[in-house]
Amino acid sequence: GCGIAQVFLAAGHSVSLYDPYPEALAKAAPNMRANLQSIGGSQACLARLTLCEHVGDAVGQAAFVFEAGPEKLELKQRIFAQLDAAAPAAAVLASNTSVIPITDIASKLPPGRQAHVVGTHWWNPPYLIPLVEVVRTVQLSDTAFDRTMALLRKVGKKPVEVKKDVPGFVGNRLQHALWREAFAIVQAGICDAQTVDDVVKNSFGMRLPVLGPLENAELVGLDLTLDIHKVVLPHLDASGGPSPLLDSLVSSGLLGVKTGEGLRRWSEDDAQAVRQRVA
Repeated sequence: GCGIAQVFLAAGHSVSLYDPYPEALAKAAPNMRANLQSIGGSQACLARLTLCEHVGDAVGQAAFVFEAGPEKLELKQRIFAQLDAAAPAAAVLASNTSVIPITDIASKLPPGRQAHVVGTHWWNPPYLIPLVEVVRTVQLSDTAFDRTMALLRKVGKKPVEVKKDVPGFVGNRLQHALWREAFAIVQAGICDAQTVDDVVKNSFGMRLPVLGPLENAELVGLDLTLDIHKVVLPHLDASGGPSPLLDSLVSSGLLGVKTGEGLRRWSEDDAQAVRQRVA
């Protein structure tokens, strides 16, 4: 949420920010200040930030509202009920969910309001990554969709249209297909976690910013791609649920950076080094 707010502040907009937890709200400006410092950006834009203790104060005069709560459907439905009650009728209400269908989030709202509910899936960190997936629903009006695309372009983002409201949209379906196979490779003992990451970062990962997977397939030839798929696809993981390895790690309290251990051990210095490398 802070990263999304930062994008609009840096582009010259006034932003009101609400969080139900006062301690989280208090960290918003310091977090943005640190982000701006890390990328050499001016901190003067923070003068246009208003922190709000009540959701109505934040959205009562808003033209656009971006929700960035946890990935829990019932919670998001409650948030959007609050937004419906407090935001202007013409406001576009956008959800930053990364996987939950927007239709499900808006399902309990009046039809007129559903026409103004859109998915805007930003990628972390929002102030560095250009893409925003703009997700259509059957109920969404063309006007609300067009307004959203225009606003995102104006603040320097790369919005793309997702024509069908499916779980995971586009980016996360692609990303988690890769993650599913990565966990399966480690579980099968083919290699360790570090090797998986080294392979991705030092091979096809280096091409991805300039060559997408379908461009690549056409560049090498769809006939060659077909031959490769006939050999390799039967051996890829196709399970319909989370990896048993992932389930076991979470059940054991080994959650990665936040607990100091997951597939590998993490010190705070290790984690900070990765974050800085991303920036």
